[in-house]
Formats: sequence, C-alpha cells, structure tokens
Amino acid sequence: MSDDTTNETESVSGKSRERQYADRTQGARRTVRGVVTSTSPSKTAIVSIERRIKHKKYGKYIRQHRKIYAHDEKSEAKVGDFVAVEECRPMSKLKRFRLVSVLRQA
Repeated sequence: MSDDTTNETESVSGKSRERQYADRTQGARRTVRGVVTSTSPSKTAIVSIERRIKHKKYGKYIRQHRKIYAHDEKSEAKVGDFVAVEECRPMSKLKRFRLVSVLRQA
C-alpha cells in the first residue's frame, strides 16, 4: 500500500513535486509602458497603462486602462511623461512595479 501512495506524488516524467518546483527558474519580468498620471506619494509614480482588446461579439477594439503604482527611487518621473516600468518584488501594499526609464518627457 505504501508504494502506491509514493507513485501518486510522482509526475509523468518521474520527478517528485519538490524536484519539479526546485528545477524552475525565475521567469522574465514583465515590462510595460504608460503615462504618469500622478507623483504625489513620495518616491512613487502612478502610471496609467492602456491596452486595446477586441470585443468578442462586435469586433470593435475597446480601450481599457489600468492604474499601476511604480517605485521611483530618484523621483525623476513627472506628470505626463511616457515611462517604462518593470515588475518587481512587492515594495508596499500597492507597489509591484519599479520605474525603469523615462522614454519621453512631457
């Protein structure tokens, strides 16, 4: 009976679950671009990310906006700047991105 339970934890490739997770490497961090809408919290830039999706039924492209809180260590971003932000570890309750560069100044 005990042999059956050990076989259940093994995957198709024969590795145990622990080894599968240990073999994973850290994936590439997602980089997105957007416009800075606010810089009022210190060392933080609020970036608006726009993406276009196609409506399933009608086929029209719809603009969707998402607000991202990005860590700006040097406070170099100004309102209206077009910036690139990158995913990182959680900096605070809301901040999950960090400012990479200012692509175009306002």
